[in-house]
Amino acid sequence: MNRAALYIRVSTSHQVDKDSLPFQRKELSNYAKYVLGIDNFEIFEDAGYSAKNTDRPKYQEMMSRIKNREFTHLLVWKIDRISRNLRDFSEMYDDLRDYGVTFVSKNEQFDTSSAMGEAMLKIILVFAELERKITAERVYSIMLSRAQKGQWNGATTPLGYKWSDEVKFPVIDEKESKTVKYIYDLYEDVASTSKVAFQLNSENVKTKRDGTWSAKTVGDVLRNPFYIGTYRYNMKNNKRRWKDEKDWIVVEDNHPGIIQKEQFEKVNKILADNYRGNRSYQRANEHTHICSRLLFCGKCGNILNAGLDSTRKDGYRPSRYTCSTNQKTDNINSCSNFISDITILPFVLNYIANFINLQGKITQRHSLRDIERILLRGNAFVDVDCVDRKGLEQTYTTFVLGFENNELFESDNGNSNVVSINFELDSLQKEKIKFEKALQRLEDLFLFSEEAMSQKDFLFKKRDIINNLDRINADLSELHRKNMNMKSMVDVSFLNNAKHFLIAQELSNKRYIDYRELVDIVGNDLIKDFIQTVVDKIVVLDKKVVSITFKNGITHNFLYKDLSEQKNIPREKFLYKSFEPIVLEYLQKHKSASRKELELLVGMSRSAVTSILDEFIDKDLIEKRGNSVATRYFIKQKDH
Repeated sequence: MNRAALYIRVSTSHQVDKDSLPFQRKELSNYAKYVLGIDNFEIFEDAGYSAKNTDRPKYQEMMSRIKNREFTHLLVWKIDRISRNLRDFSEMYDDLRDYGVTFVSKNEQFDTSSAMGEAMLKIILVFAELERKITAERVYSIMLSRAQKGQWNGATTPLGYKWSDEVKFPVIDEKESKTVKYIYDLYEDVASTSKVAFQLNSENVKTKRDGTWSAKTVGDVLRNPFYIGTYRYNMKNNKRRWKDEKDWIVVEDNHPGIIQKEQFEKVNKILADNYRGNRSYQRANEHTHICSRLLFCGKCGNILNAGLDSTRKDGYRPSRYTCSTNQKTDNINSCSNFISDITILPFVLNYIANFINLQGKITQRHSLRDIERILLRGNAFVDVDCVDRKGLEQTYTTFVLGFENNELFESDNGNSNVVSINFELDSLQKEKIKFEKALQRLEDLFLFSEEAMSQKDFLFKKRDIINNLDRINADLSELHRKNMNMKSMVDVSFLNNAKHFLIAQELSNKRYIDYRELVDIVGNDLIKDFIQTVVDKIVVLDKKVVSITFKNGITHNFLYKDLSEQKNIPREKFLYKSFEPIVLEYLQKHKSASRKELELLVGMSRSAVTSILDEFIDKDLIEKRGNSVATRYFIKQKDH
């Protein structure tokens, strides 16, 4: 049984007011009933939506139901009611053909059930898109002309200004302009957008949209030349990307400004000097914060901002890192987590030194406990109870695999297998581009070529190309997975520069690295470069290092003796030092024990105790005898 979908659309409220929708509704209903003989139909209306794309709610609903095979016909008043974009319409029309739906346009008097109707459809659609593009170019030219004359083309009115219907342009708002002047004066004093934002929020000063201030919103005000009377237009494209400056329209002294040009230039000079990005100018730091951008809060997950701590008696002034949420005015969400160089640097530097020294010592004969003992060597770790098992296993696998398979470290990037995978990835990417271009050429040939191609030939060739693309995408996914696994397991090349640094400074053989002595010898900048060569992320909580993530993806989590009962960390992860003495002493004294006895002994769950006992068995510390409920555990007797 035939059932029709009637699609109607107008793009502006003006058209809606002119009863365009009721008119289309009536005409299409009559056409379906009296011309096509279809009484069973449903109307889909999109009022106020453009046809330049398919982001229309009722259109999307209609196409979804067409794919569910609910309709046999699709009717529109005019072809441009459903689409003005050739590519979008081609995709839609492919779907209609795949699901056997006939497309009918009443105004152009054709339907696609005939070859002539299908040909006319393609011709009309080309001109519909051409009309849309010509209209867009005309509007764009008019707006450029208006901008060159200093006329307003729309946009949010900047802070400090309000819209004037009389002059058709923003004029100074006396109340808001005081806020703008205050921002410029305050920034001249403190030279920090973050501090200005903090001060504004503390004083409950709101943004133009009644929001809170951030470093970015303050920076936007400080960099906006609108405040000195300069009007700019056409700086960004429709994807919000910056255009070349030669395409900008800039009209100087176009309107009354709020800020003097001398102050604007002075403020922007400070901004340029303080800029931390990858531009030709960069801040000449008076103080280098060694762990800047590496530290994250173990409570809320936010980055810790760097600042200066108080000066010590000997004149040394370390950095202090505070959770970024601590600068916000919302006390509910703020976090007081912080740490100082004095606490974190001895830990991090000594742990990295131990980690690098471990690389030259580890063999297959070493146990995870041996690795942990080497990593926690030194006074910096007296409060650390243990390192998590997963991190130790990753370290063992990485270093042992590296020493057993030296060919993995012979290439420039430390891994010939990775090089091979990268070569395959490159080849597949090129092959993928080739087939994508072939698919595009095939579609163009079918839609626009003078030499007609049958629908059957088109579908067969399209299917072959898509099958090839699916195969390539599957191969690419598998290679990406292998590449990530390979890098995470065997890439220790990131240690090379750091290791050379330690050797050059004769520090790798020291039992303990005094970070103050190291600062005096090489300076903050080199230490910062050294740490950031090796470490990707450090998580801190309660003035302690909770975890360190190295550049190759290995993460070591730390459990502290005085935090073992406070922190919500699964204690079964930390098997060494925590339970071994207790369990072994109990077995020595009682000769044997059941799992239930050991659960009561360590106060942990059945699964956790089973995990611990399995580990002790793997290390040949204990053995299991008996089956099921009769199972008991004994100290492993050493052979003499």
